[in-house]
Amino acid sequence: MKRILTVFLAAVLFLDAVSLGVLLFTRAKNGGKNNNGEVDVFSRATVLAVGENLVGDEINEQASAGAGSVVRDYSLVYENIADDVEKADVAIFSQNIIMSADHPVSGYPLYNSPEELGNELVKIGFDVVNMAGSHSLDYGEQGMLNTLNAWLDRGIVVTGAYEKEADALNPVIREANGVRIAYIGFTESSNGNSLPGDSSAELMMAEYETQLNQAVKNAKERADIVIVLADWGNEYETEITTAQTGLAAKLGEWGADVIIGTHPHVLQTVEYITNKDGSQTLVAYSLGNLVSAAAKKESVLGGALTFDVVKNNDTGAVAIENVSISGIVTHYGIDMSKIRVYKLSEYTDELAEVHGIKEKAEDFSVDYLNSLMKERINKRFLR
Repeated sequence: MKRILTVFLAAVLFLDAVSLGVLLFTRAKNGGKNNNGEVDVFSRATVLAVGENLVGDEINEQASAGAGSVVRDYSLVYENIADDVEKADVAIFSQNIIMSADHPVSGYPLYNSPEELGNELVKIGFDVVNMAGSHSLDYGEQGMLNTLNAWLDRGIVVTGAYEKEADALNPVIREANGVRIAYIGFTESSNGNSLPGDSSAELMMAEYETQLNQAVKNAKERADIVIVLADWGNEYETEITTAQTGLAAKLGEWGADVIIGTHPHVLQTVEYITNKDGSQTLVAYSLGNLVSAAAKKESVLGGALTFDVVKNNDTGAVAIENVSISGIVTHYGIDMSKIRVYKLSEYTDELAEVHGIKEKAEDFSVDYLNSLMKERINKRFLR
C-alpha cells in the first residue's frame, strides 16, 4: 500500500511540475500575463548583444560563390550562432556599413552591403541595429537614408541614424515580455564625412552631448531601461580611452542603464560604474567584431553579452541580472576562405590549427583565445 501511495504522489508531483512549466511558458509568450489576463509580479526579457558586423569584399564574394552575382547566401557565416540569436527576446548588433540598393556592392574603403545580408540577419532573429559608425556616410546622405529604410522595411529597430533630428531626441522604445526598452546609438567618428548643411537627417555623434543628454532623459521617462549603443574608442587598442570613460560617466548620470560599445575591433573590458545617485550602469566598452575578414589575431575574437532585464510590476523596480560574456570566433581558411562564426565554447583545436591566421600567428590556439578572454573580461562576467 505504501508503495502504491508513493507512486501516486510522484505522479501528482510530476503533473504539477508539467502544469507549472506550461503556465510559465504561456505567461512568457503572453508578455508576462497569465491566462486570466492579469499581470504577473515580474516581467523578464533576455537580451543578447554582439559586436560589429563587418562584412566586406571577402565575405560578399564568398556569399556569391556558386550562385552567380544575383543571389548571395550568407547563411553559412552565421549558422553556428543562429540558435542563440533566435532564443533571445532581444538580439542587438552593430552595422555601420550601409545597405543601399542605389549604390554598388563594395568593400573597403567605401562599404555597401547587398540586401541579402540584411535578409539573413533578420531571418536568424536580430531585432536591433546601431547604424551609427565611421562608415555610415560612405555614400552620403542618400546611402544612409536608403539603409535606414531598408532596415525599417524588414522590421528592425534602428538607432544612431535618423530621418530627422526629432527622431534622435525621442528614441525608439519597444516592449519585450512586458519590459519597455529604449535604444540610443551614436558614433565618435564618421571618417570626416558629414551630412549636407540643409539636411533634415541626423547621424548622432558623440560630440552632440546636449542632444544625447536630452535623448537619454526622454527615454528614461518612458522606458523601463535605456540601452546606449556606442561606436567609440581607438581601433585595435585594448586600452579604454579617457573619452570613452568620460562619456560613459555622463551617460550613466543622464540615465543610461547599459552601454554597449563597438569600433575598436577587439574586446575591451566590462564593468559597472556607479552614478552619483547610487545607481549602477553596466558598460561593455567594446564587444569587438561579430564577423570580419580580420588579419590580426586579436580581432578574430569578439564577445556576446547577455543579460536579463527583470521588472517588478508591482513596484516598477527594474534590475539587470545574469550578466555574462562569452566568446565568438571568426574562423577562415587560407586566403580568407570559408569565413564563418563559431562560439568559443564550441571552437576546437582542430579548427584553430587550420585557421588562416596561423600563417601570421603560430601561437594561435583555443588556449590563446581563452587566455585572451580571461585577460580582457573580469571573471565575474565570464561564461
